[in-house]
Amino acid sequence: MPAHRPNYWLFKSEPDAFSWDNLVANGDAGEPWEGVRNYLARNTMRQMKIGDLGFFYHSNIGLEVVGICKVVALAHPDASDGTGKWECVDVTAVCPMPKPVTLAAVKANPKLAKMALVTSMRLSVQPVTPDEWAEVCRMGGVTGGLNNGKAQKKQRA
Repeated sequence: MPAHRPNYWLFKSEPDAFSWDNLVANGDAGEPWEGVRNYLARNTMRQMKIGDLGFFYHSNIGLEVVGICKVVALAHPDASDGTGKWECVDVTAVCPMPKPVTLAAVKANPKLAKMALVTSMRLSVQPVTPDEWAEVCRMGGVTGGLNNGKAQKKQRA
């Protein structure tokens, strides 16, 4: 059976509420991506599969992609919701971006003009195309994707 080819996503978080460092500190157990109260974002999480990869984006403060995370649990009821209509996935940190990628840099790159981060800025969970994934990884100093769960830094000539 062929290995799961990951889909790509972007997860936004306000770093003063929950930062990349918080996700890293949680270790391999993962963290429920709770508190999403938008139907499109919830439905996006329902599409996620275990092993999918995502960019961790600091919103409001920093405005930059700071790390890569991985989906470790499928969509399930959000424990922070008393109504039962909201769901979340669990994610764990994979690696930091060697060079954080700012929103300004994303907007300035014509290859990323159609990226949801540019066109649907308010969504807290967004799809990322394979081409967008590759370009943001390149901009952030991740070459060749991920190697054993670690970002590969660009080699200097």
